[in-house]
Amino acid sequence: MASPDPLDVIFMALADPTRRAILGMLLEDDMAVTDVAEPFAISLAAVSKHLALLAEAGLISQEKRGRVKWCKLEPDAMRAASVFMQAFGQFEPLNLDAFERFLETELAPLPKDE
Repeated sequence: MASPDPLDVIFMALADPTRRAILGMLLEDDMAVTDVAEPFAISLAAVSKHLALLAEAGLISQEKRGRVKWCKLEPDAMRAASVFMQAFGQFEPLNLDAFERFLETELAPLPKDE
């Protein structure tokens, strides 16, 4: 079986809101696993699974310092995802207000003959 595309692994890791929140927390500074887990209403084991997926994607690294496991953001790992997403920046943003007005005009009921 072929290895998954690294970009697929990164986007899979980013797809979960808990993992995105963890990445946001690690933007500030390195954190101990127990500190990462503190704000979440899930078990430490569940947070550890989220951290393992982030590490597998290369988005964070983990290291043991004494008895404490620390997590560190690896911002360079986002480069491939960022380059991929920037390719979509070439398109003009859709003006949703104008589109809505167009739909209202096109879908407006026809006047009835009296």
